[in-house]
Amino acid sequence: MPDTTPPMPNFPPPAPEPSTPKKSRTNLIIIASAAAVIAAVIGTGIVVVQSRDGSSKPTTTTAESSAPDEDVVTAAAEEPDLEPTYAEVDADDFTVELRTTKRQCFGSAGCNVTVEPKLSFLGVTEDIDPDSVYEITYEIRGDEDGPVIETAELSDRTSLNFTPSLISTSSSGTKLSVEITDVTAREY
Repeated sequence: MPDTTPPMPNFPPPAPEPSTPKKSRTNLIIIASAAAVIAAVIGTGIVVVQSRDGSSKPTTTTAESSAPDEDVVTAAAEEPDLEPTYAEVDADDFTVELRTTKRQCFGSAGCNVTVEPKLSFLGVTEDIDPDSVYEITYEIRGDEDGPVIETAELSDRTSLNFTPSLISTSSSGTKLSVEITDVTAREY
């Protein structure tokens, strides 16, 4: 039987041409989806802001062009006021009590009492400007030398800074009282 195998070529077979990989459209789909979501969120936000702000209604004006029977209607929506407004805070918006932290009595000579203010805001705390510091001045009565005036500072709606007051009473039966006399706001 004769040998039927083909002879080997004198050169190697040509290398297959590198196929250009097809670019995936995944990135394009992701970017398009993200853009659609962002547009939907912005559109929803605009609708919500306009529905909450009952005072700013779009105004409509009509202008005539040079061609007869053609009216052009343009709507100019007012920008909603994005600057938050806060309530005016005064002495009537707070209550104050005294918390006794230390008491030392000397028989009929009276007592030395250390007290701290316990303040409560009567409104909604979101009505207080978080960027302002409120100086709350209060008067403590019952000291043997007369009223003691102190000031506490309320900042960031919840942080109260004060100095405890040392009150000397003329007798152990003396009752202390406190009243807020003034509230002023400082903005930073």
